[in-house]
Amino acid sequence: MPLRFLQGASVLVLEDEPIIAFTLEDLLADAGAQPTLTCSIDEAMSAAAEGCFDFAILDVNINGSPSYPVASKLVERRMAFIFATGYGNTVHPEPFRHVPTIPKPYSPLEIARAIGCALKGAEEN
Repeated sequence: MPLRFLQGASVLVLEDEPIIAFTLEDLLADAGAQPTLTCSIDEAMSAAAEGCFDFAILDVNINGSPSYPVASKLVERRMAFIFATGYGNTVHPEPFRHVPTIPKPYSPLEIARAIGCALKGAEEN
């Protein structure tokens, strides 16, 4: 499985579509990670402010609102993250243009590659 490197990692997930959220939760748990699911900007902001995560996966659009405030909190807390989107080639605001983004639907291999890129980038900063 391509996500084995997440064994023991704590992962924040922000996703408002239940089927995608639960599928991603299962995928991460099967890889040995400890996923924390959130489905709203407020819930994710609280988790990002209070928790200590090794990594996060943020859906770009949460019930019509961008997840960039959560991304800003993660940057502030120096936590690595990627974006996921169902909107094709989304152009992120300047502070987030470097963040790996995977299109929905995504495969475990795409997630693994994006997470690897984000973690490598976090180590270099």
